[in-house]
Amino acid sequence: MNVLLIIIALISSYVIGGFNSAYYIGKLWGIDDIRKYGSGNPGTTNVLRILGKTAALLTLLFDVAKGVVAVLLGLLLFKSSGVAILCGIAVILGHNYPIQLGFKGGKGIATSIGVIFLLSPVAAIYSLLIGIIVIIITKYVSLGSIVGSILFPIFVAIFHGSWQYVLFGVVMALMAVYRHRANIGRLISGTESKIKLY
Repeated sequence: MNVLLIIIALISSYVIGGFNSAYYIGKLWGIDDIRKYGSGNPGTTNVLRILGKTAALLTLLFDVAKGVVAVLLGLLLFKSSGVAILCGIAVILGHNYPIQLGFKGGKGIATSIGVIFLLSPVAAIYSLLIGIIVIIITKYVSLGSIVGSILFPIFVAIFHGSWQYVLFGVVMALMAVYRHRANIGRLISGTESKIKLY
């Protein structure tokens, strides 16, 4: 396997992740920088609060698509689950820390959804369903995201079994929890914002 091509694939995945959908869709909606409004996070939830459902749906779809494209890059070009996993991590890092936005990106949940649905769809479905249920019950998107992320490696271990996939799940969960550390503080203090679902 050509190491140089793998490096190019990883850099490409990072660049794909760095295309921050919320930021550019915000510009299309007339917002100079979505990070200056609401929670300050360039992600689907903040876009929903500031710009509405249509802009939020587009943001979600583009961010999920980034994860899908990056994993496909590894699977189709290299026929390797290991490379696909690395591409998945790279695209999430690109979303979270985009170089063109001063490394101040989103929290990576939507992009992670695209990644995990290709790598381990059954585990992804269970994690996503429980995460959505938590959001519906509590109205906290952050809590649902954290719970779903933490459960993913557990479901991978149950349904998939591969140590590579479990390790990826743990890394992804740690990244998600770290990016939500401020939300965790607000959840504990009772100051986290709830979302209107209807």
